[in-house]
Amino acid sequence: MSKETTTNDYYKMTKTKVTFQSDQLSYSSELMRALAHPLRLKIIEFIDRQGSVNVNKIYHALNIEQSITSQHLKIMRLVGVVKSERQGKFVLYSLDYGILNRTAIAVSKFVAAETAYYSKAS
Repeated sequence: MSKETTTNDYYKMTKTKVTFQSDQLSYSSELMRALAHPLRLKIIEFIDRQGSVNVNKIYHALNIEQSITSQHLKIMRLVGVVKSERQGKFVLYSLDYGILNRTAIAVSKFVAAETAYYSKAS
């Protein structure tokens, strides 16, 4: 009999000192998924160059459909990579550099640890 997973669930392995928290894993996977898409990376790069920009400028500059641009912005907004602010009839998008920097550091540390681990194993 299994119980439903909630955001407060922890998963502890007995043969190692690793504990996973369900909500952290879920957020981390969504964040990585949001950043791992080539078009979303182009959108992030464009917003970075512009500072703050509305959806019209993004889809015109990148030559993509408005609906697709909005879908990608929504995914990035939900994980906190992109912030939105209404200014009159426009919604301006900007980047949350704190999240982007922390993510880059975490990924770099993970890759370095994996590289070191597999270098020792060889």
